[in-house]
Amino acid sequence: MQHLDPVAAHAFLQSEPQAVLVDCRTEIEHMYVGHPPGAEHVAWQEAPDWEIDPAFAAKVGRLVGHDLSRPVLLLCRSGHRSVLAGEALEAAGFTQVINVLEGFEGPLDEQFHRGTQGGWRFRGLPWQQS
Repeated sequence: MQHLDPVAAHAFLQSEPQAVLVDCRTEIEHMYVGHPPGAEHVAWQEAPDWEIDPAFAAKVGRLVGHDLSRPVLLLCRSGHRSVLAGEALEAAGFTQVINVLEGFEGPLDEQFHRGTQGGWRFRGLPWQQS
């Protein structure tokens, strides 16, 4: 698995039109916190039980037209869930899996707030809310 910071991930997406950005956060996070334009939403896990979706890799496979060599970039809140999701994709045969470091909101700061030290939004990259 490759790891790119948000700025490098955005540049990669601009230069590789076949690449797919998958937002693996929950539906609520994707809709209300925001997401990069064009990001495909496939939740790694959802409330209330937080169990990992056993169909995650199959759903991403459908997004890439079952071409497991297409680059798939994974974005979550802070870059943790996306690593786990990426490992599952690699185990399913995906060959170009890229984790977006820092995620959408970045790490917690000293006051336990996100968005002040890193992440897609913090880096000034395009985003929207549903």
